[in-house]
Amino acid sequence: MPRTGGGRRFGDGAADGQPSHIGSFKFYFVGQRWEWSDEVARMHGYEPGTVEPTTELLLSHKHPDDLRLVQDLLDHALHTGDSFSSRHRFIDTRGQEHDVLVVADRMYDDRGSVIGSTGYYIDLTASLDEVRQEVLDDQLPSLFESRAVIEQAKGALMVIYRISAEQAFRVLQWRSQETNKKLRSLAAQLVAEIGELPAAPSSTQSQFDHLLLTIHARVASE
Repeated sequence: MPRTGGGRRFGDGAADGQPSHIGSFKFYFVGQRWEWSDEVARMHGYEPGTVEPTTELLLSHKHPDDLRLVQDLLDHALHTGDSFSSRHRFIDTRGQEHDVLVVADRMYDDRGSVIGSTGYYIDLTASLDEVRQEVLDDQLPSLFESRAVIEQAKGALMVIYRISAEQAFRVLQWRSQETNKKLRSLAAQLVAEIGELPAAPSSTQSQFDHLLLTIHARVASE
């Protein structure tokens, strides 16, 4: 697979209230062109606007033990049109290791053709204290009432992405904040639709990624 392809940064999640441990990206298959948010740039140790994201640059940061995994996933995405999703580690410019979850969905043009992959980097190594306190202060009563369904949703995330219970809860928190939907409602809808996913193991994660990133659209207004 060629290791070239230009890109740019896009958006400013911090200015829009996006947590600093979550950043957005777009990967266009033609030309392997990347766009990343300021948060993703900072995760890698760069000030926004100082470097142009490319496949070569991103791969140069991957942990040696995870490099082949990411290369294979990119190759698969380019050859099949599937979204690029994974859990892997990368090393920033300061030499610090990051454990990240990449959740993505297919990106379409106006005619409905798949042109790339778009989604989020979730830095699982970031501190949870501030995010956890903000969410719990607002939603604690509802969380107790709906603990069972939230635990089920967490369990699904843990199995699909091979992450811990705390990390799974962070993902649910993120989707709640990102979509302005109550966490318990998202969890209930997620659990309700999991059974509709296809049984084929090779497609389970990409189908689950799509479900996670679109579930809010099917949650009734509250």
